[in-house]
Amino acid sequence: MSEPKSLQEAVLYFANPVNCREYLVARRWPDGVICPRCGKSNVLFLEKYNRWHCREKHDAPQFTLKTGTIFEESPISLDKWLLAMWQIVNCKNGISSYEIAKAVKVTQKSAWFMLQRLRLALQNKPSFGKMTKLGGKDSEVEVDETFVGGQKKNMHADKKVRYEAKGGASGKTVVQGILDRTARQVRATVVPDVKRETLQNEILKQVKYGTKVYTDDAVAYEQGLQRRFIHDFVNKTESYVNGRVHVNGMENFWSLLKRGLKGTYVAVEPFHLDRYIDEQVFRYNNRATKDNPLNDSDRFDLAVRQIVGKRLTYAELTGKLHEEAF
Repeated sequence: MSEPKSLQEAVLYFANPVNCREYLVARRWPDGVICPRCGKSNVLFLEKYNRWHCREKHDAPQFTLKTGTIFEESPISLDKWLLAMWQIVNCKNGISSYEIAKAVKVTQKSAWFMLQRLRLALQNKPSFGKMTKLGGKDSEVEVDETFVGGQKKNMHADKKVRYEAKGGASGKTVVQGILDRTARQVRATVVPDVKRETLQNEILKQVKYGTKVYTDDAVAYEQGLQRRFIHDFVNKTESYVNGRVHVNGMENFWSLLKRGLKGTYVAVEPFHLDRYIDEQVFRYNNRATKDNPLNDSDRFDLAVRQIVGKRLTYAELTGKLHEEAF
């Protein structure tokens, strides 16, 4: 059976454990299986136990496809993991843990944990100090920020009081986004506030000097950016577009993000928001375009290649590991 191109084909294809193994091996070890602990290729496949044995001398010679990935130590079978991944990377507005729970027959709590681990796999943030900057000569970059949080009209009376005490919109979580129009790539991250130093530092860290940077007329962007960038802004109270100067690309991304947060996930704690942003960034950066006609199978393939070297335990996810440290 050929590799799946649709959800229906994926259900049938990954129902066979051999297909699961061959699909993942081809993407994790394209040049041959190597031991994730010692990095050597001196391994023997134990078909009866569906695992490999490393002939090198070390404490844990046996390993499986899950070892060293987001699936590590999970009792949930790979076919369920892969179907959940197929849906999260291809559903435009995301997919809830309740839907995953019904689709792959696990508890809602397990489905929620699965989705959080899958969001970590979708994360594609370079390590500090090795970040490839956006923009460049003749490139145009949009920078904008948004506030994420519940609407005041939907809050209980006691929550409204706390919300107003924090300063209204400033009581919400701030997310800053940077869109490279040429590369058609967006980066978005939670930031602590909308102060000039905070927002401009993110731009300095992620955008090449000399790039054309477009923002709105927020006070934080009024001074400082002209030193290293060709900065121009649009006053949204007067017009949303001034020739090439606008942030409509970022506004489009915000609408997609909030549609998922409000319509699919309903309530997201600030503690977890970064992962939900990473999920939407992955889908946005790997959407089908005229120049790059990706389909569902391509998007899934890209996600599978990002599962290695990422681990999220339940204690880390719920903050219990942090609590135990004190």
